[in-house]
Amino acid sequence: CRWRSALLWRAFFTTAVVAVVLRALIDICKRGRCGLFGKGGLIMFDVTSGYVNYHVIDLPPVITLAVFGGVLGSLYNFFLDKVLRLYNVINEKGRTYRLLLAATVSVCTSCCLFGLPWLAACKPCPADSREACPSIGRSGNFKKFQCPMHNYNDLASLFFNTNDDTIRNLYSNGTDHEFHITSILVFFIASYFLGIFSYGLALPSGLFVPVILTGAAYGRLVGMLIGSQSTLDHGLFAVLGSAALLGGSMRMTVSVCVVILELTNNLLMLPLVMLVLIISKTVADAFNANVYDLLVKLKGFPFLEGHAEPYMRQLSVSDVVTGPLQTFNGIEKVGRIVDILKATGHNGFPVVDEPPFSDTPLLYGLVLRSHLLVLLRKKEFISSSTASASDASKHFSPEDFAKRGSGKHDRIEDIELTAEELEMFVDLHPFTNTSPYTVVETMSLAKALILFREVGLRHLLVLPKTSKRAPVVGILTRHDFMPEHVLGLHPYLFKSRWKKRDAVQPAPSIRHPMTHARTTAFLSDGSRNKRPMRPSPTLPREARGKRARDATEKGANSCQEYRTAPS
Repeated sequence: CRWRSALLWRAFFTTAVVAVVLRALIDICKRGRCGLFGKGGLIMFDVTSGYVNYHVIDLPPVITLAVFGGVLGSLYNFFLDKVLRLYNVINEKGRTYRLLLAATVSVCTSCCLFGLPWLAACKPCPADSREACPSIGRSGNFKKFQCPMHNYNDLASLFFNTNDDTIRNLYSNGTDHEFHITSILVFFIASYFLGIFSYGLALPSGLFVPVILTGAAYGRLVGMLIGSQSTLDHGLFAVLGSAALLGGSMRMTVSVCVVILELTNNLLMLPLVMLVLIISKTVADAFNANVYDLLVKLKGFPFLEGHAEPYMRQLSVSDVVTGPLQTFNGIEKVGRIVDILKATGHNGFPVVDEPPFSDTPLLYGLVLRSHLLVLLRKKEFISSSTASASDASKHFSPEDFAKRGSGKHDRIEDIELTAEELEMFVDLHPFTNTSPYTVVETMSLAKALILFREVGLRHLLVLPKTSKRAPVVGILTRHDFMPEHVLGLHPYLFKSRWKKRDAVQPAPSIRHPMTHARTTAFLSDGSRNKRPMRPSPTLPREARGKRARDATEKGANSCQEYRTAPS
C-alpha cells in the first residue's frame, strides 16, 4: 500500500501514546511490581558500556560468522516449512489434535529445559563479578541449580531466565569466561530447534525474539571458537550473531539493522552489523526464500509481487482468463443465485442487462457475494422478472452491508429459503457497482498487474475487443496473476523466465495445488477454488504457443509486448 499523510499522523499519534504509556509503566515497574518482566524499556539490550574498536584483523571472523549465519538462517526456514506442513496436517483433524499437539510440544520443551542443565558442570563464581553469585531471585547470570555454595550452573542461567534476560546475559561485555563452550553449544542447538517446533502451535508464539536469542548463542559460540583471531568481545559477537541469523532467516536488512541498533543502543556497531546482514542475506538467498514468503505460500495466500515478471509482457489478459464465467441478470431468479453461490466461491459477479432493460446484452456492473447474501437474508424479493424494485434500497441500511468486527460473516448454507421464495426474483440494480475497473482483452498482462496492484483491486473485468461478442469475457483476481497459474497455462514461458539459466521445460507437476484446483472441474464438487480452465478466447493453444515462442526467440520478451489477435 502507499504511504499517506493520514497514515503518517496516525503513526505519529500511536507512537506518542506508546511512549507516554511505556514511560509510566517503567516508573511503576521500578518499584518491583512487574516481576520478571519489569526490566524492559526503550533500550532492551543496552551494550553501550562496551567500546567497539575493530580493525582489519576482525573482518575474517565477522565474515565467517555472517556466511554460516546465512546458511543456518536458510536451514531454519527449511525446517520450519517442513514442520509447519506437518502441523497443518495434524491441525486439520480437529481442535482436540491441536491441543494435544501443543501439550506434547510443551511437555518436550519442559523436559529439555529442566533436563539439559543437569548435563552441565558447576563453575566457581568469578571473583570480580559485578552481580551476586549465585544469583538472588528468579533472574540473573548465575543460577545455582543444584550446585554448592559459591558455584553456579551456566546452562541453567541461560534456560531459567526470560528471553530478554538471557539475551542480556549473552550480550553482556567482559563475560568471556562466564559460559563454557559446551553449554553454549547445547543451548544453541536446543533454542534453534525449540524455536522451530514451538512456532505454529495453538499458543502465542513468534519468530523474532527466538531468532534473536538463537543468534546470540550462535554468535557467542563463534566468538569462543575463533575469537582468539579477533579483538572483539564475545558479547559483541553475540550481537553480530543475532544480526546474522535474522538476516539469513528474515532477509530484511534495513529493518533488522535499525532494530538491532535501537535495541542495543550502540551506533558504533553500524558498519559491522551492515556487513553481517548483507553477507548473510546474500548467502541465504542462494538457498530459499525468506521466512515470511514461505509462510505466505504455506498458507496459500495469493500474494502478488510489486513488479511484473518479464514473461508477462508476452501475454495479454485473455491468455490467463479461465472460465466458465458466472454472470447474473439485472433481475435474477433467487434460486439461480442460491445455486451459483453454493457451487462457487467467487466473491464478485458481473451483472449483465438484457432486453427489455437494454437493446443488446450490456455490462451493468459488478455485485459482491457479501451483498448477495445480505439480499437473500433480508428476503426483499419481487414476483416478476420484468418489474424493477427501484425503491428496494430503502429497506436496507449501511450497517447491513458493513463488515462485522467479530470476523463472522454470512454463509449461504445458513440462509433458509422456501420453495416459493426460490421461484421469486431479486433486483440487483440498486446494489451493483456500476463503475468497476475494466480492461480490454488485448491489454498486456504486465500492465494489468500494475493496475491491479496500484489501485488495490480484488476484481478486474475483462471486456471483448469487438462488440459482437458477450459484454464481458472474464474476470481477473489475484490468483490469475500468480506465476504458478500463468506458467501452468503457458509452460513454454518457463524457459524465458529463467533465460539466464539453461532451464528445461517444466513438467506439469510445477503447477501450484491451488492453481490446479482452479483449472479442474469445479461446479460438480462445490470446491471453493476458482474457475475451471477453458481455452483462451483468442488463438488456439498450439498457434498461440508457436507465436509466443517465435517472439521469444526474436528477443521480444525483453522490450516488446506480445499480443494475440482477437478471434
